Amino acid sequence: MGGCAGSRRRLSDSEGEEADPAPRPPPQDRQGAHWKNAVGFWLLGLCNNFSYVVMLSAAHDILSHQRAPGNQSHVDPDPTPTSHNSSSRFDCNSVSTAAVLLADILPTLVIKLLAPLGLHLLPYSPRVLTSGMCAAGSFILVAFSHSVGISLCGVVLASISSGLGEVTFLSLTAFYPRAVISWWSSGTGGAGLLGALSYLGLTQAGLSPQHTLLSMLGIPTLLLASYFLLLTSPGPQDPGGEGEADTAARQPLINSEAPESKPGSSSHLSLQERWTVFKGLLRYIVPLVLVYFAEYFINQGLFELLFFRNTFLSHAQQYRWYQMLYQAGVFASRSSLRCCRIRHTWALAFLQCLNLAFLLADVWLSFLPSIYLVFLIILYEGLLGGAAYVNTFHNIALETSCEHREFAMATACISDTLGISLSGLLALPLHDFLCQLS
Repeated sequence: MGGCAGSRRRLSDSEGEEADPAPRPPPQDRQGAHWKNAVGFWLLGLCNNFSYVVMLSAAHDILSHQRAPGNQSHVDPDPTPTSHNSSSRFDCNSVSTAAVLLADILPTLVIKLLAPLGLHLLPYSPRVLTSGMCAAGSFILVAFSHSVGISLCGVVLASISSGLGEVTFLSLTAFYPRAVISWWSSGTGGAGLLGALSYLGLTQAGLSPQHTLLSMLGIPTLLLASYFLLLTSPGPQDPGGEGEADTAARQPLINSEAPESKPGSSSHLSLQERWTVFKGLLRYIVPLVLVYFAEYFINQGLFELLFFRNTFLSHAQQYRWYQMLYQAGVFASRSSLRCCRIRHTWALAFLQCLNLAFLLADVWLSFLPSIYLVFLIILYEGLLGGAAYVNTFHNIALETSCEHREFAMATACISDTLGISLSGLLALPLHDFLCQLS
């Protein structure tokens, strides 16, 4: 069965008595509900990650200039910053873009650490509203910021929005057919591509970063509309097209004879049960941590240092193109679950670590002759990262019993955030070390 779809209620409601199973709706109604939920989860993934991606795409700009009073925006569309070390072959910012990464990820880490302790049991609607308001606040605060410090506060709001949303919506997938995990993952990949591409395109077209950020205020509204107006109430549904082979292949992390559960049933799990589920998840959590550690060490530790002077692109433009190509790879692979499924995600972790070692060697030795080779490697990096994400959560959905799936999804989503946080902490001293040597 695709989702834990026994007797259900609207997820925003408070706890109540379990209702009798509803009669099975006609086929055409089920098909309509399937597509509404598919589009709904795709839009939720898109909107949830959009502000997070835009802040990373704007990281170089955020650190390049502080806004002077009376200026229209805090950065120029194509800055030539006085804060850079012009004698360095890396053209370093005084602060690494990893600082923006940490502001964009540490609040998310705190939220996800709280999730297994009960955060995922809070009512869904207030969490979604909070996520939407924080996303809108992040765009406004960074757009009108006069300093790097205020801009980083805006980035923190984007992080809170993204982290709270991911815990909320991944837990929500436990009560819908498993196919919505693919749609959610594709939407998060789409956020990466559209977020990076929209920031790149609008600033390349001459729009100031301030106006670019303000133009994105419709995204939080779309998130709220997708949840409150588009998603159907979870009820008895088809498993979303999953084949017999998938069902037969399921090996629950805990063998349980318990009946299918309703939303919020994770609160009834004992500490021993939660610990047993967590240990079973480690074979998926650890590879995903490694994948995200390696790719974000590259993205926020090395992108700024992979600087080619003899190209038609400025340093800021090169950074934006790196972000856009990475996100294009992520989108393609997060949307590939129907045609390519990977059970052994350790292989993806190994390949991503090789990517990190190769690009770190290039930063040190400068042996790559062309920026276009770096473009290809970064696209490949994104493909590996996206594949690791979508296959990890799909495998967890397959191998976790309905009783434990909500808890498992909320717990496993800490993997990428933990890897990203560790990479940011190490990228900051690496940036300073390399810039002082060059």
